[in-house]
Amino acid sequence: MIEDSNLGGNGMKTNDEALLKIKYNVLRTVSKLAFEGRLEEERDNIPFKLIPGPKAQFRCCVYKEREIIRQRVRLAEGKCPSDKQSDNIIQVISSACEECPITRFVVTDNCQKCMGKACQNACNFGAISIGRDRAHIDPGICKECGRCAQSCPYNAIAELIRPCRRACPVDAITMDTETGICQIDEKKCIQCGACVRSCPFGAISSKVYVVQVIEAIKAGRKVVAMVAPAAEGEFGQDITMESWRTALKKVGFTDMVEVAAGADMTAAYEAMEWAEAFKEGKKMTTSCCPAFVNMIKKHYPTLIDNMSTTVSPMCAASRMLKAIDPETVTVFIGPCMAKKSEAADKSIENNADYVLTFGEAIEMLRGKEVELEPAEETKQEGSVFGKRFGNGGGVTNAVIECFKERGESADVKVARCSGAAEVKKALLLLKVGRLPEDFIEGMMCQGGCVGGPSSYNDMVSTKKFRDDLLSRADDRKIRDNIANYHMETFEMHRKEQ
Repeated sequence: MIEDSNLGGNGMKTNDEALLKIKYNVLRTVSKLAFEGRLEEERDNIPFKLIPGPKAQFRCCVYKEREIIRQRVRLAEGKCPSDKQSDNIIQVISSACEECPITRFVVTDNCQKCMGKACQNACNFGAISIGRDRAHIDPGICKECGRCAQSCPYNAIAELIRPCRRACPVDAITMDTETGICQIDEKKCIQCGACVRSCPFGAISSKVYVVQVIEAIKAGRKVVAMVAPAAEGEFGQDITMESWRTALKKVGFTDMVEVAAGADMTAAYEAMEWAEAFKEGKKMTTSCCPAFVNMIKKHYPTLIDNMSTTVSPMCAASRMLKAIDPETVTVFIGPCMAKKSEAADKSIENNADYVLTFGEAIEMLRGKEVELEPAEETKQEGSVFGKRFGNGGGVTNAVIECFKERGESADVKVARCSGAAEVKKALLLLKVGRLPEDFIEGMMCQGGCVGGPSSYNDMVSTKKFRDDLLSRADDRKIRDNIANYHMETFEMHRKEQ
């Protein structure tokens, strides 16, 4: 049985246990009420049930805590936490924000009021004055250039960057100067979820679609779960894909498929794209990671034509299922929040209808008093290469394997980018025509999908468990595996970029 309500986003015990408990309790409560058909009548009572009072549990007062719960309930229903309308997956819970300092540069007790006044002389904006005890920085004038901190001989000026802002790879986060509340620039946001993981107040989260999934199940629709390859090893060496299949069927899913099979499909078709591009001397990028795709579209639009048109493994699995039965409701389960933005992209036909993170799926199960239990694997739907697709470098390894299986030269150079810094460097080099490699594998999360913002375990433990589980898989070839599926019945490319 998995018991991880006290785990942080990386699976380690942290001082964030309180906010994680809140998040999971809300999801579990909403799921339970949705299954029982009582969510509509009990929605307004949830904050009082979870925060009975009179003593506050984690913030200044029960009234603020209840407002946080209310906004989290809205998120759990797939809505914005406030009444505003926004299509962005990542949302700010305003009632939980505002505790962080607004001022970026702050004068500390180390200030000696030195005669040289290096800080004041370094400031080109007149933002620094010398008070009775120390220098003072006027936040209304300061441009946050940092020259004062660099010039101070006593290192008396500290740079305070909000964790969410520091974590964002595309500078999409600013602060309201009056309220101190975090603001997300949706034109810049790539929906990667890095800010969600970094916020120590749990003030940023993503929309959740457990209610919609439960409603589809209760309506008697054919609902099929698609579990990401990253699931193997994430919950220990005893939790297999069969564990997921059994648990999901208990709460009403019709069936479950491994997205590793979709990864095999993506690898095979991307190999054909790469081979053609290589012959033409054209450099290409992968298109599996939705945050990476969002970064190209929003921040490097001139590179869109360099991006593979092959659909992601999630989309491939969904299209396969909908080719068999167009009425199938497909639900992806994995460690990625950006997948929610991919599913919401209406330009990609027959993609997943809904996306749940691991934590959301588990709390949905618990709403029905179902847990993941150890189970022997009964069938294998993807190759080992497909199963390792979510590892950093996994896409490249699978594509090169397809080259070999096709009898083609695998002598290609690939920039295997894991994490925002490597991704941005490679894309910049490609943009200016100085990329030495032939292709870019872009994974916004460090370590690939297994390091996603909704992963449950630390990377070291996950690798150990993952290696153990995958060692039990057979050595089937990718192209032999996809021959078991009717690939001719569905399209493997995006119609539009």
